[in-house]
Amino acid sequence: MTTTTAPTLMQQGQGWFSKAENWLDARGKGAWIAAMVLGFIFFWPLGLALLAYMIWSKRMFNGSCKSRRHSPTFNSSGNSAFDAYKADTLKRLEEEQGAFEAFLQRLRDAKDKSEFDAFMEDRAKNAKSDDSAEA
Repeated sequence: MTTTTAPTLMQQGQGWFSKAENWLDARGKGAWIAAMVLGFIFFWPLGLALLAYMIWSKRMFNGSCKSRRHSPTFNSSGNSAFDAYKADTLKRLEEEQGAFEAFLQRLRDAKDKSEFDAFMEDRAKNAKSDDSAEA
């Protein structure tokens, strides 16, 4: 009976492709995009293959671009008083954020209205000066 000490590819659990994939995953979406661009530069079918793989494996749209406006979920710390405090604080901060965004929207609306009113006044002055110049 002979045993081999060199691990085979299946015993290692990862081939070169899996190692490269894990290396790129550890560095984020930017590394995948850089690899794809380099693939297009050096050998366009490789870049195309990377793009197809990124779309197929959903690495291109992995949720980093999705809105993060949902209520945050957190694991229990084991201390119910702290968890209640944390939940109340997060709720208060979300309410304050909503109020601040509403305030900013009111400011934008007021600025838009003042700019529009100034435009209309300018337009009326120009119309009056055109009428008096024609007469």
